[in-house]
Amino acid sequence: MRTYEIIFILKPDFPEEEFDKFLSQMEGIVTTGGGTIRKIDKMGLRRLAYMIGRYRDGQYVLFSVDCEVATVKEFERRLRVAEPVIKHLTVRVDEEMKRLEKLHAIRAKKLARKKPRPGSKPAPAAAPDSGAAPGGEPAAARA
Repeated sequence: MRTYEIIFILKPDFPEEEFDKFLSQMEGIVTTGGGTIRKIDKMGLRRLAYMIGRYRDGQYVLFSVDCEVATVKEFERRLRVAEPVIKHLTVRVDEEMKRLEKLHAIRAKKLARKKPRPGSKPAPAAAPDSGAAPGGEPAAARA
């Protein structure tokens, strides 16, 4: 299975109850296709960068899913024919995650090989608690 992020924008005047019903339908598409939903992020009403149709605002929703290609195609088909959807975008992110993990491994390897510079001081160790009061005298002497 591959990991995808699917973001779509719904009409700003879309009622809340229908909004939740629409999201549950979209969840159902992923789960019936054998996929899993990592997270659903309801970003809420936001201003669009430019007018789309006659809308200046839109309700943004981000789905992060693990599923097969056929499931994503069905998800996108439903988004295209759904009346409240203004725009949608699907991005495959598993290749990017692999690339990131590889970069982190290379950086960790370089840091492990790196020798400390001559003349640089090691980090000071924390002083053990001697029971001294803030005034500098031992706690037993104050009593």
